[in-house]
Amino acid sequence: MIRANAARYPISARCRILGVPRSTYYWMTGHPGTERADPIAAVRRDGRERYGARKIKAALERKGVTAPRRRIGNIMREQGMTSAYARGRSEPHRTRADEARLANLLDRGFDGYAPHTHLAGDLTYVRGGDWAYVCLLVDLANRGIVGHSAGRTRDASLVLGAFATLDFPLTDVQVFHTDRGGEFDNTRIDELLDVFDIRRSPSGKGDPYDNAVVESTNRLLKKELIYRNHYTSLEQLRSDPDDYVWWSDNQRLHSTLAYRSPNEFTQQGLVL
Repeated sequence: MIRANAARYPISARCRILGVPRSTYYWMTGHPGTERADPIAAVRRDGRERYGARKIKAALERKGVTAPRRRIGNIMREQGMTSAYARGRSEPHRTRADEARLANLLDRGFDGYAPHTHLAGDLTYVRGGDWAYVCLLVDLANRGIVGHSAGRTRDASLVLGAFATLDFPLTDVQVFHTDRGGEFDNTRIDELLDVFDIRRSPSGKGDPYDNAVVESTNRLLKKELIYRNHYTSLEQLRSDPDDYVWWSDNQRLHSTLAYRSPNEFTQQGLVL
């Protein structure tokens, strides 16, 4: 996100807004290919080739370099590095998204959270000429749509695009709840969550009710906006939700909120 907007905003400003140290940005983007493994290899060598990703992350931080643990682990696997506590292997084992061993932290407990701390996300297909998808991020504190994006591909880029539209620091977020789709269970999303210390909460296997809040928001978006318009371009599909999200968050009366808008509900200090 920082690199994509580098031409529009100063890198230092984007890093400050997202809460990412500039050293992290330059380290992740300024060492292409095998060069990015040099700091890790040096720390591993100093640790007598015993350190795993967690200790290497801590050692790098002591040197003023912040790097996501999962990125360190990926580089170690690519370079054939192993810690004293793990066996080396020729290929990394990739867990299928629907078999990921992560706890369903919410377990349908969608109420009772402070604003911005618990977000739920989902991707849905919409009619927009060719295949198109919309990603929504919903704040469980008031059911408001806090992030959204649209694109042609159902992948992590769409999720990261939605995160880029948040108007509050990512450090506020504690839990990110989604279904078990591959667009959420992948290295790029893991790196984002790891940098900001956000826990991922996947739904139960094949259980759509475990992500019911954002599924319901998807249906409202389609009924109240998408199905009432004919989209011939991706640009229109990306711009129209801006106005809908503003209306939904500031004026739309939600029955779940005793017929208040999400922002009104929050401003009145109410809790679900």
